[in-house]
Amino acid sequence: MWGKLNQSILGDNEERGESLLDEESEGLFNLSATQRMYAFAACFLAGMLCMFLSMIVFAKPIKFAVLFTFGNLLAVGSTAFLFGPARQMRMMFDTVRVFATAIYLGCVVLALICALLIRSKILTIIAIICEICALIWYSLSYIPFARRMVSELMIRLCDTEL
Repeated sequence: MWGKLNQSILGDNEERGESLLDEESEGLFNLSATQRMYAFAACFLAGMLCMFLSMIVFAKPIKFAVLFTFGNLLAVGSTAFLFGPARQMRMMFDTVRVFATAIYLGCVVLALICALLIRSKILTIIAIICEICALIWYSLSYIPFARRMVSELMIRLCDTEL
């Protein structure tokens, strides 16, 4: 089962000796492939739960921002259980997505600063909107040609000359 999952997610990377749930990869606390898959699922679901709970407290932008951002970081960080933390960092700061990663992390910090230090509801909402947009752009970097297609779509939608 894990072999099929590895092949479907990573394709030809297995030929180079890399695999998603390779027992030896990164030595993530010596967890087995099954344990890492469970840890990934638990961390991802905890992140989704935090983001869902943040919607309940949407009327209180500061609580919303903290819960949403924490959930966001849990969900993004959950893949470290699959790839290992070192490989996850290499992938995040790859030349293809280094700017998207930097903008995303900057927006996360900005949202927390606006919520916890400045305590401005308006700035917090703006920072959260920027964080969501940055997360979408960062996530699109993992899908071949997705950012180009979204860029072209946005240009067509915003083009006023018809």
